Amino acid sequence: MRIALAYLSVILLWATTPLAIKWSIESAGFLFGVTARMAIGTLCVLLVLLLSKHRLVWHGKAQLTYTAVALQIYGSMLVIYWAAQFIPSGWISVIAGLTPLITALLAALWLGEQSLTWGKLLSYFMGIAGLLIMFGSALDLNHDAVLGMAGVLFGVFLQAFSAVWVKRIDAKLPALVQVAGGLLLALLAYILTWRVVGEQLPTEVSFISSASILYLGVVATTLGFVLYYYLLTQLETTQVALITLVCPVMALLLGHTINHELLTQKIIIGTALILTALFIHLFFDRFLRLKKQ
Repeated sequence: MRIALAYLSVILLWATTPLAIKWSIESAGFLFGVTARMAIGTLCVLLVLLLSKHRLVWHGKAQLTYTAVALQIYGSMLVIYWAAQFIPSGWISVIAGLTPLITALLAALWLGEQSLTWGKLLSYFMGIAGLLIMFGSALDLNHDAVLGMAGVLFGVFLQAFSAVWVKRIDAKLPALVQVAGGLLLALLAYILTWRVVGEQLPTEVSFISSASILYLGVVATTLGFVLYYYLLTQLETTQVALITLVCPVMALLLGHTINHELLTQKIIIGTALILTALFIHLFFDRFLRLKKQ
């Protein structure tokens, strides 16, 4: 029952995060929204770290790991928050569904992992086809929507690159320590960005934006992280990866129902192709192995 509750919670958290990002930047601006979220998330994660038996370490490999994690928390999230200004929230979740495919491709190229099987190649082809259809739908909207999609795709690439880099460093640090160190470095980068850009604090932040920032910082960043790694210790990786098949559909429906976001035939077809690509990526090669036995 505990595992099932954690699984359902992670699905709900991941499915609602894109809409919360969209709401958090409506009156506050994307830079304030993401910086405030990470400041709150950093405080919460450091509190969890303090209550746990883990402590931050600062040897060479640890510093490299924190830098790699910060690449995702700062680089990827900054770009995605910027892109969220221009596209419906559900699109963010759909494009993020490509993360396992991009991660596997980078792992094959950088770590030498044997992941370029026929099943994986088929999944890449279908994923690209779905992405092209999504870009076509963005062209139907406006030029900014195309920029938004490109931004999310670049953010997903940075996230995958960060994951493979952490694995290459192989510092063998607990996940909580990795994220706490990465959050600290990322928060410093966000503050530096504020100084360089000369951003001003928003004069007025709506209730929905404030609530969304608080939700993202306390719940999505902290609780979502703890529950996700709890599931990784209790279930097979493929079972956890199924979450990425469910969340895009839920995120699209939430955005369409609650935020009245556009849901066209092209978006549905592109989403279906990307989710099919992810399913093939996860299970096609396993099915072939079972068939040979």
